[in-house]
Amino acid sequence: MSDPFSVTVTVRGYETDSQGHLNTSVYMQYAEHARWACLEAAGVRQSALLEKGVGPVNLETNLRFHRELRAGDEVRVSCAFSWEGGKTFRVEQRLTKADGTPAADVTSVGGLLDLHTRRLVSDPAAHFEALAADMHVLGIGGV
Repeated sequence: MSDPFSVTVTVRGYETDSQGHLNTSVYMQYAEHARWACLEAAGVRQSALLEKGVGPVNLETNLRFHRELRAGDEVRVSCAFSWEGGKTFRVEQRLTKADGTPAADVTSVGGLLDLHTRRLVSDPAAHFEALAADMHVLGIGGV
């Protein structure tokens, strides 16, 4: 199996708290950035989702810290979707320091919201697959 999709981010000074640690909310922003970058890499653009009348929603998030991040640290943020059927999917993400040390794990449960009915669509993988140019980036289809 290939490595999960990832993006690299450099921690900026204004993203840190009074103790010099990356602010908790920014971990979540990095995870969100990586999820959208993963969708874009698969060929799924936000505008295309909106044109289809759907949008991804986050239903649950768990953030687990391992090591602190500070201004200037380079961080790799991975993103791996898993599709288990039904109306939801999981996204596993790891924030890793440049030396390979895990800094945090973010696990999310998401769905795809029908923007007209305000209900989750059944089989969100099929909706993403219809828009994706590279389904393997999203973990859809055979390897």
